[in-house]
Amino acid sequence: MLNRRTLLAQAAGFAVAGVFAGKASAKSLPGIEMAAMRGSIDATEIGVQPGAVDDQSKAFARMLAEASDRDQPVFLPPGTYLVSNLKLPARVRLSGVPGATRIVYGGNGHLMMAEQAEHIELTGLVFDGSNRWLADYTQGLLDLRRVPHLTIDNCQVTGSSKNGLALEHAVGRIGRCDISGAADAGIYSVEAGGLEISGNTVSDCANGGILVHRWQAAEDGTIVSGNRVQRIGARSGGTGQNGNGINAFRAGNVIISGNLVSDCAFSAIRANSASNLQITGNTCSRSGETGIYSEFSFEGAILSNNLVDGAANGISIVNFNEGGRMAVCSNNIVRNLTTVGPYTADPPGFGVGISAEADTTVSGNVVENAPLYGMQLGWGPYLRNVVATGNIIRKAGTGIVVSVVEGSGTAVISDNVIDGAQNGAIIGQRWADPVTGDLAKASDSGYAHLTVERNKVS
Repeated sequence: MLNRRTLLAQAAGFAVAGVFAGKASAKSLPGIEMAAMRGSIDATEIGVQPGAVDDQSKAFARMLAEASDRDQPVFLPPGTYLVSNLKLPARVRLSGVPGATRIVYGGNGHLMMAEQAEHIELTGLVFDGSNRWLADYTQGLLDLRRVPHLTIDNCQVTGSSKNGLALEHAVGRIGRCDISGAADAGIYSVEAGGLEISGNTVSDCANGGILVHRWQAAEDGTIVSGNRVQRIGARSGGTGQNGNGINAFRAGNVIISGNLVSDCAFSAIRANSASNLQITGNTCSRSGETGIYSEFSFEGAILSNNLVDGAANGISIVNFNEGGRMAVCSNNIVRNLTTVGPYTADPPGFGVGISAEADTTVSGNVVENAPLYGMQLGWGPYLRNVVATGNIIRKAGTGIVVSVVEGSGTAVISDNVIDGAQNGAIIGQRWADPVTGDLAKASDSGYAHLTVERNKVS
């Protein structure tokens, strides 16, 4: 008689036997049958061999063309593939073993380019540029243009002598990739049509981390979220064109959220002429210049819930003289600033916690250790409709400075806590020069455009 325990033991034995039989049969299958089980073409079936000493560009190109014609994915077994000057066909679905399938650039032009491809998926691949020369006609190790369906997932891109990824008119997603050692930017996107750049690590690039640009100001819609960007240089110099961890330029409706950005030569996050922008929930450490910047001709920016620790300036929302206006700056922490930057600053200098100029609310922020000013409201006549309320400023040179130049617009400074400001809590300035006493102590500011009330000073 079989009891329950005997039945379970026999069932377990059959299952184990089945697993080992399955493994044995799988190992006995040739590569083409294994590929068929995955629904993909095995590269070795078409003559592309991992570890071959010779350049395999021609065989690789034939493989991609055949896969495109058959509308099938291609699997690259582990190993190194030396190739150059590949023009991707209309449909590419190329995958490998993450960290083990290496596509190495052989030099003399470009590695991979695409122009008006229909669908490109690159998954689990290492692209190694070996720091070799790239031709003038290409912008990056992977140069992908006018691709309406693009996915690059779980890949590594390293050693590009230009940009790592150069994207133009791309729609899709760049995710879980590790991009390092680019001589320009890690990811350069221009004229995107709704791109997601998320969960990547971008490091040790010479001029920029993640760049979202447009040739003319327009809606872009790129989401940059959950990335780690670190050690970004400014090899080509300038006063902010290079050296930024994440940079939006002329790109509207962009969201930059939840990123960890550290050790950038200039800004952790810099937005130039980028309207309807959200910069939220980012951690920005050890920036060489301004931690978070929204500048020039923008309209509409939300900068909230960010942490800036270590920078020359903390958060700047400026350039009303160029049309920069309309922002919310709330619930940020800015701390540990310095008066030393990557160039000689124009007046008033570095060391400002938060700057704002036009149609902006500044509320619920905490600023600590700002050696010049905790906050700067306006610059000369460039001040209009600024409200600074409910902030805490601790250990600053001057707590808050506000413009009293003729032509300055309305400003309300109320209900702030200012602790340990060495040169006064709230001071009116003409440009960089203080011209009033401490307005926090006065019953009337003496300026019709200013309301200063209920601030607590210690």
